[in-house]
Amino acid sequence: MAAPSVLGAENPYGLWAALEQGGAIAWAVFLILVAMSIVSFYIMFTKLFEQQKIMNEAKRVRQNFWNSPNLRDGANKLSKNGAYRQLVDDGLLAEEQHTKLTDPVDQHEWMLGAMNRSQASIGSKLGEGLAFLATVGSTAPFIGLFGTVIGIYRALIKIGSSGSASIDQVAGPVGEALIMTALGLAVAVPAVLGYNWLIRRNKSVMEDLSRFSTDLHGYMMSGGKVKPSLAAAAAGAGSTSGATSTTPRTTTTTATGGTVPPMKTGSAAAVPPTSGTNTANPSVGTNTTNMR
Repeated sequence: MAAPSVLGAENPYGLWAALEQGGAIAWAVFLILVAMSIVSFYIMFTKLFEQQKIMNEAKRVRQNFWNSPNLRDGANKLSKNGAYRQLVDDGLLAEEQHTKLTDPVDQHEWMLGAMNRSQASIGSKLGEGLAFLATVGSTAPFIGLFGTVIGIYRALIKIGSSGSASIDQVAGPVGEALIMTALGLAVAVPAVLGYNWLIRRNKSVMEDLSRFSTDLHGYMMSGGKVKPSLAAAAAGAGSTSGATSTTPRTTTTTATGGTVPPMKTGSAAAVPPTSGTNTANPSVGTNTTNMR
């Protein structure tokens, strides 16, 4: 009959007991850690969604954009608010504005500056919120440690007022205080991992955007004559012709107009046939052909 009473009794240890003993400071630390964790996961999921959207748009660029007859038609095939669409629109706008300049500026430099500014704005947008993840990863353990210090301080005061310093009186309150440090680490570790992962994905996305910007700049500066797909096709054709090319055979003409096959190198060098040919030696002047 004693078992139900033991199971039904309230647990004197645990997180809620530590918060009640820690008072307002413990509750404040706990709520701060919870808020930091919620915001961190929100940033990680939203940034992951934005990156995946740009990566999916990059696939459409490779499949459809460069096959369009002009940039306007190619831009209409991209997402309206996408990163690649922004690069194309900014490039077309810069091309139109260059004709309105009163002070002559080299079009190459003007277009290159516009492309760089567009890439910088996209990179800045992708990097929003990552600083918060880095802040959470570096400060959450110390916030949890602060809650642990306050909990240990209150536990020691309680133990001192009770007048008993036995292990059962010390271990419980101190162990409860250490929960705050564990909470701080639980908040910091996902934030650090998410920050490093998103930074690496951002780098990959920006490299793809940089390649597209370079190709777009070359296309616009050449009047549409330079396309990545055409360059790839030309490279493939060149490699195929290079693989199937053969070295032309050269022949040697003798003084009498006959031809001699080319000499082979190595130990198996062939000697030109002498039957039926005139050596045309001026000193001898005889025909080496055997007459029967």
